[in-house]
Formats: sequence, structure tokens, C-alpha cells
Amino acid sequence: MVKKYLMRSGIAPTDVKTAEDMVINTRIGGNVGNLIYAFSVYRNLTTDDVEITPDNYRINENDAEKINKTYDAYIIPLADAFREPFVKQLKGYTKLFKKLKIPIIVIGVGLKAPFEPNLKEGFPFDKEVKEFVKAVLEHSTTIGVRGQITADYLTSLGFKEGKDHIVIGCPSMYSFGPDLNIRDTTITKDSLIALNGSKLSPDNVLKFMERSSVEYPNYYFIPQWQKELKMTYLGNEKLKKNTEHYPVNITHKFYKEDRVRFPINAKSWIDFLKKPDLAVGSRLHGNITATIAGTPSLLIPKDARMRELTDYHNLTHVWANKITDDTTLSSLIEKVDFHAPEKVQKENFERFLQFLELNELDHIYRYDKPAPLDTVLEEMKLPELIRPINRLEINELADRLQGYEKRRADGLKRVKDKNKQYETNERKDKKKIKDLEKQNEDLKNALNKEESSFMHKVGNVFRKIDIK
Repeated sequence: MVKKYLMRSGIAPTDVKTAEDMVINTRIGGNVGNLIYAFSVYRNLTTDDVEITPDNYRINENDAEKINKTYDAYIIPLADAFREPFVKQLKGYTKLFKKLKIPIIVIGVGLKAPFEPNLKEGFPFDKEVKEFVKAVLEHSTTIGVRGQITADYLTSLGFKEGKDHIVIGCPSMYSFGPDLNIRDTTITKDSLIALNGSKLSPDNVLKFMERSSVEYPNYYFIPQWQKELKMTYLGNEKLKKNTEHYPVNITHKFYKEDRVRFPINAKSWIDFLKKPDLAVGSRLHGNITATIAGTPSLLIPKDARMRELTDYHNLTHVWANKITDDTTLSSLIEKVDFHAPEKVQKENFERFLQFLELNELDHIYRYDKPAPLDTVLEEMKLPELIRPINRLEINELADRLQGYEKRRADGLKRVKDKNKQYETNERKDKKKIKDLEKQNEDLKNALNKEESSFMHKVGNVFRKIDIK
């Protein structure tokens, strides 16, 4: 019998959407890194007897009855969900989970905090996190957290490590199983480098990234935010300019030199990162994607969520505060061990499988056969990474803008048609209400007449009695 899972994600790895669709809709949850850890969970849990449906990031307690009837479990991969901007979603999930009757499995949740968090002081969202975790544990054996900092945080809230929660790391690291095969490489001035970064990184890191693009001019830069997707595709989006050292619009050299590529599919992103000789930057999944693709990677962690995963997965790294104005990428390459993640992968992977089995989830590693998801993806034409609009030929530019306008117009038409249907239904409902009100009024009048006639008859009876 086929099991049906509902999963927190905006898109399945096999859902090939157009670039226009990805720009208009929030299928990446604000950050394309979400595609990678979702890809891992899809791949690992999709056996011949399992179907997984994305929930499109919808959180509505009114869906509980439908979810209970349709699905056998709700799979919730999360990133740094224990943070203030995510409190509304935590509350929404808590309300929904309390109405569900199926297993709920949280995979890889983490705390967002400064690099050196003071857990004793607590956080403004402690109450919401406690209620969320309690609601989850009513439907599962244990929760999988990203690292030791998050584990210590939940322990400080009264939950027991090893029972209520266990450290499993980021599921994206287990996309292809227990083995990482990071290739040996010799980095030269002509080597292809994949850069990644966040505008939220400190200036010393952003300056280092710019210097690295000069030191190694054969590079690509891969941004991750939804706004950067729109900026790359249409050019009319820009980020708030609070730094001179990050591409906040398409006038930055990364865009001018046609070195920006934005991924819109997990597998095509992984395949793209098999080509560079090195990936470097402050984006967690920008570097993890390279690692699982077999490419040497150098991560620059900037906060607690990245720090705990760096420690747990032994990711090759340099701490942000160690980078100075004199730091060069070539000097770092000479000092680090690019094979470091391989040394802990098997042990971490086994713990991940134990977590799945504790929560009674089947997985592909129980079967001696190719992963079903791989078989499907091999037969599909996957979308390439998106090039920046300011580097297109005139015919490519025209096609892109026409495609976007058509997709946007189709979307607006669907909204208008839906609104029109709502208005039609509202008019019908109003007519039904008016008809019911009239029927009610007619019924009241008829009852009043019957009552009046009845009382008249009763009066006549009493009058006859009095006469006698």
C-alpha cells in the first residue's frame, strides 16, 4: 500500500517550473538554499511505496481535516526556524499540529542566534518554541535538530536531549548517502571558482569575496535570495544599499562581467557545482551543495546556526573574524583540509538513519536498488541556472520579457477570474439569503394567520361555553 506524505516545501525536485513562474511565485521560501535540504529529504524518503506532496509553505489550521484524511505523515524539514521573524509560522504550525492525528516529523530545525549565543538569557520566542516542540512531540518520537547549540537551547527550555531531540545536522549533507567524494584539486590562477555570499556578512568578508574575484577572475557568483532571483532575471529589483561590497543591483561588476548564475532547480544546481575547482563563501547551502557535488569548498561562518553545522559536519572553513584586509584566497587554500567533511560523514549519516527509523520512516537505504528519484530525474530536462538580464542578446532579452509579461498576465487573469467567481458566488449567496428571508417571512405570516385563526376558534368555543 502506497504511503502519502505531505512535506513542507515550495516545490518538488521533479516539478520543473519556468523561470517566470519561479520569479513570480515564492516557491523557494525566500532562499533557494531551501531546495537543497528539501531535495535530500525527497530523495531519501521516496521509495517505491511512498508519494510526497509539497505543501507550498501553506500553514492553515482549517486544513487539518483534509490533511488527516489524505496523508499518512507530515514531514517538516526546517532550517533556522527558531527565530523572531518565524514566530508567526511557529504559532500557525502549533495550532495546525494540535488538530492533526498523523505523525509529524521535524527534520533538522535550528536556532538563529549570534556567533556566541547566551542561552541563559533566553530569547523573545522561547514560549512559542516550547509550544511548537510540545505539539510536535505529541505526534513523533523525537525531533532532529541541526547542531549542539540548538540541542542545548531546547534542553534549556526543559526538553531532554537524546529523548525529545537529537542532533542530526543538516539533511542536505545526506543527499547521496554515507559517502562524500570530494575530489582532489590543484587551484591555479585559471581555476574556475564558485563564489557565494550574503549581504548580511560583515564587511571584512564581503571585501575578501571581491578580492577573490580579482585574484581568480574565472569565477561565478551564485546568489540565493528571492529578491536576487528577480534582480538577475528582470533587473528591476535591488537590495537595500548598506554596503559597497556586495551586488545590490545589476550595475555591480559580478553582473557586468556576466558572472552571476541563479539556480531554480536543486539537481541542476548540484550538477553545475560539479564543474568548478573550488567553492567559497558565506552561504551555508552554497557550500554544502558544492560538497555533496564532490567539489572542494571553503565556508565562512558568520553566526551560531552556521557555526553549529560547521562543527557537526566538520565543514572546511575559516571563521569570519579571522579574515583581515590582507587575507587572500590562495593563502587560505594552502592551510585548509578540503577532505575534512568526509571524516565524520559515515557516523553522522548513521545517526540520521537512526533518527528516521525512530520515527518509523522508511528510506531508500533499506533497498539494494537505484533511488527512485534519480531514475525520474535522469529522464527529465532540468532548467539551467539563470543568467543576468543585462548580459543577454537582444532576442534573448525580448523572449525573457515577453515570457514574463505573458506569465504575469495569465496570473492576473486567473486572479480576476477567481475574484469574478467569488463575486458570482456572493451574488448567488445573497439571492439565496434573500429567498430564505422571504420564505421565512411568508412562513411567519402563515403561522400568524394560523395562530389568529386558532385563537379565534378557541374564543368561539369559550363564548359558547359562557352562553350555556
